[in-house]
Amino acid sequence: MSARFHQIGGEQVTWTLVLSVFSAVLGSLQFGYNIGVINAPQKIIEQSYNETWMRRYGSPIPHSTLTTLWSLSVAIFSIGGMISSFCVGIISEWLGRKRAMLINNLMAFIGGALMGLSKLSHSYEMLILGRFVIGVYSGLASGLVPMYVGEISPTRLRGALGTLHQLAIVIGILIAQVFGLDSIIGTEELWPLLLGMTVLPTVLQMTFLPFCPESPRYLYIIRGEEHHAKKCLKRLTGQQDVSDDLTEMKEEKRRMDMECKVSILELFRSPQYRQPIIIAIVLQLSQQLSGINAIFYYSTNIFEKAGVGSPVYATIGVGVVNTAFTIASLFLVERAGRRTLHMLGLAGMSICAIIMTLALALLERVPWMSYISMLSIFGFVALFEIGPGPIPWFIVAELFSQGPRPAAMAVAGFSNWTSNFIIAMSFQYIADYCGPYVFLIFGVLLLFFLLFTYFRVPETRGKTFDEISSGFRLLNTEQKQSTELEYLGDGSIS
Repeated sequence: MSARFHQIGGEQVTWTLVLSVFSAVLGSLQFGYNIGVINAPQKIIEQSYNETWMRRYGSPIPHSTLTTLWSLSVAIFSIGGMISSFCVGIISEWLGRKRAMLINNLMAFIGGALMGLSKLSHSYEMLILGRFVIGVYSGLASGLVPMYVGEISPTRLRGALGTLHQLAIVIGILIAQVFGLDSIIGTEELWPLLLGMTVLPTVLQMTFLPFCPESPRYLYIIRGEEHHAKKCLKRLTGQQDVSDDLTEMKEEKRRMDMECKVSILELFRSPQYRQPIIIAIVLQLSQQLSGINAIFYYSTNIFEKAGVGSPVYATIGVGVVNTAFTIASLFLVERAGRRTLHMLGLAGMSICAIIMTLALALLERVPWMSYISMLSIFGFVALFEIGPGPIPWFIVAELFSQGPRPAAMAVAGFSNWTSNFIIAMSFQYIADYCGPYVFLIFGVLLLFFLLFTYFRVPETRGKTFDEISSGFRLLNTEQKQSTELEYLGDGSIS
């Protein structure tokens, strides 16, 4: 039996579970690193693009061409993620959760090598292609990691352990920001090393993941390998008697066998899955359309106006707040609940967005408003990590049973990456047109997501996958009966 220790609410946790979750979220760490790594050395990389252009054509690169190449270097990461996230369901069913994560590391090696060798090869095409490949890796990781962690976690700890996906992302962003400083390796000579360092978490994951068990739910419900699933359950729980877990999975498998194969189209066609998939999509939109990327975009400029001598360090301070409040969410999610924290985050962010709008609008006439803007940034980021940051990633795995879960994760991931790409490509134009009032748009969107969460999103804390699915089935039955009664009532009146 594995050694155990107490963690979060006295729940006993095995070292096998700790190793498995840690190994999985290394993929999330790499995802976050590649989100943040491209921003700090922007000017240096643009200069490298210009040198390559001069080497090829004998003249400086046109400004419009440089802007296009840089925008493509940033945005193509999201395009890779959009494409691969839609394949999460197929790949996770075909290879299994653990093997899919292992094989996905091949994409990370290829992407890291292309980016790391781009300067030596005098090829900005290699860097752009590397960003695309690492985006493909990140799109798969953003679906596979929450799915695997959610399926191996005990019910009482599923929310807390699910939050580790987001925590690893923000730690990855923070590491990229720190290493991107020109006093470390964000220099003209070392920036290829900065981009190529993305392979380090890959090496760690490939070292540890082979010692981790496959998801027992996948083995039993999808593959029908009861003996193998029981063996993995014993390793993860540290118990010899895992009959309760097997009973739950048997009941879920029995219902799955009575249903048809759940495809992405079936998620929208079937009344049983339509409501949870809409909830999953809207929760993903609430994360990306919250304005968090806009806040990061404006932070350096606002800190400069506030008179901060080194605004890049203040931006790193935002990253520290980002990480600290994600850790706070780790301890709150099993106490306050997913729905409550998500609503708290959305409401607080909306207030911060409105304050931000007023502060930026008055900035020229009232200079001290820049400090209000700074406080709003920190508040906005902190509240994002309390709810809208981590919760949409893992709650999707909770809303669906084993059968439709891979397809649902694919749809949710695609929604997240698509909205991310739209914001990345359109925000600059919207900001130029609306000025400081751009945050008012986000404030209104946040209020909409708050109302949707209040009226539509159920609380999943402490519930098994079976109980959550049964709740949606019961709700669907009640709505159907209500519709039939209304129809009969209309008929009797006529």
